[in-house]
Parts: sequence; C-alpha cells; structure tokens
Amino acid sequence: MTALLLLSVTLQAQNINVLQSAFSASYIAENQKDYELAIAEMKPIYKENDYISNIRLGWLNYMAKKYSESISYYKKAIEFKPYAIEARLGCVKPLSAIENWEKVKEQYLEILKIDPLNTTANYWLGVIYYNKKDFKTAINLFEKIVNLYPLDYDSVIMLAWSKMNNNNHADAKLLFQHALIIRPNDSSAQSGLQLISKWLDINLKTPIK
Repeated sequence: MTALLLLSVTLQAQNINVLQSAFSASYIAENQKDYELAIAEMKPIYKENDYISNIRLGWLNYMAKKYSESISYYKKAIEFKPYAIEARLGCVKPLSAIENWEKVKEQYLEILKIDPLNTTANYWLGVIYYNKKDFKTAINLFEKIVNLYPLDYDSVIMLAWSKMNNNNHADAKLLFQHALIIRPNDSSAQSGLQLISKWLDINLKTPIK
C-alpha cells in the first residue's frame, strides 16, 4: 500500500511538472506574440474537461483571431464551471469580435444572475441597451455602478446621457455637472449641458437652477 501511495505521489508530481513546463513555454511564446506557437505548446497537455486549459486556449485563439475556436474553448470552460465569471467574460471577447451582440448580452445576463452587482457586466450590458435606445433599462444598469462607484466617470457619463435621452433633464444636468468634477473640461459632459440648455430655451424658456 505504501509503495502504491508513493507511486501515486510521484506520478502527480511528474504531471504537475509537465503542466507547469507547458504553460511556461506557452507564456513565453505569447509574450513574443507568437500565438500559434503558444497554442501548440498547450496541445500536448490539453484535456477537454480541464477548466484551466480551456481558458488558456480560449484566450490564445482569441489573440490569434481564431474566434470560432476561441468561443468553443470558452464554452467548454463554462460547461465545466458554470459559476466561473472569468470564463463568461472571456467568452465575451471573441463574441464581440464577431459582433454577435445577442450572445454577448446572454453572457452578461448570466453573469448578473451569479453576481448582480458585477460592474463589468452591468456597464457593458448598459451600453448594449443604450445603443438599442432602451434608455430605461440602461439607466437601471448604470445606476447600480454609480451607486457603488460615484466617481467612476464612464458610468456617470453614460447614466447622464441615458437620463437625458429618457427626457429626465434635471437628473441629467446634475450628472453632467458631476462628471465635470470628476473630469474637468470633459467635452461629452459639456456637450450634454449645452443640449439641455438649448432644450430649456425652446421648451421652458427658463433654466433649471
């Protein structure tokens, strides 16, 4: 029994050394931007049910612009660990590269089921809904981030534009002003305030104070 245990430990150590060597060689090739070689270094130790290998090959194939292969590896990683947010965020990259926005949206929605306050998913899902002119949904998503990170410029400015496009000019004005505190002389915030001023001149004739 003791001999069998020692053999098992020795084999595990050998396997770990093989894995470490393969990953190390792959990292070196990646740093040299030789993504095909980086992929080749991973192939001998690849196992379909191994989360780390699938994540690694998903990333390398994305960098090599082999988007279908990248998506396939990321999907295998997601199947193996469905609650791993990093795998879903990884899958978003090749999906975005081929502009499959519905599948991108699906991944972000799945992330928010796992982590409702995930800032990356909330922000980019908000951008998707904003581009679809669904400003009400975009507002709900951006507000989550701004409540967590009031000084995050990107979320503040997107919330401001979403509010303005949803005809909430009073809130939009406050948010544009807040954006100018975070980033003085910001052109986007200044443009927003100018548009609100013009809207007030046309519709109300008096400014909001």
